[in-house]
Amino acid sequence: MNVTTSPSPATPAARVDIAWGDAFCSEGANCFRFGLDDDGRAYIGSTLSPGEYVSDSVEALRALISAVKSGAADHLL
Repeated sequence: MNVTTSPSPATPAARVDIAWGDAFCSEGANCFRFGLDDDGRAYIGSTLSPGEYVSDSVEALRALISAVKSGAADHLL
């Protein structure tokens, strides 16, 4: 899984065009969004930090979401 942040001006990076879906917001306005790029990579980002996101294959992020839904991250709550 790759975590990406906006590049500093000294290190320009190739721009990735991400088609973001509508934000998913829980209580307290903690909003996340999911997106895809033209190469089929999947992205999860926060609306609070638009230039920061996690990216991986669709299959890897699907497995992550399934694990979270089944309780694998409950110890973090």
